[in-house]
Amino acid sequence: MSVHDELTSVQRCLDDLFRSVGRLEQQLGGGGLEMRRVRTDADHLRESLALLREAAPGLGQPRRPDLVTIPDTPYDSTLWTDSDDEGLGARDRHAP
Repeated sequence: MSVHDELTSVQRCLDDLFRSVGRLEQQLGGGGLEMRRVRTDADHLRESLALLREAAPGLGQPRRPDLVTIPDTPYDSTLWTDSDDEGLGARDRHAP
């Protein structure tokens, strides 16, 4: 079985656990210390599985690079005083 299949299987089991814990809370009440511990432990398992999915190579969502904001204001024209206009040739020459 592949890692992806194993993680999916564990996720299904955790989903079943959460449903069972929810039913148990309804029957026993959620205020007791023991019930809160079971709920907290189940939450920790879910968080741990999410971290494991992110850490597993090739299984997490494809990560996009951080976006860079480009301002709408015009650039300083002195940045291009020593360059030619690409494709247009030099300023003081004519195209052949």
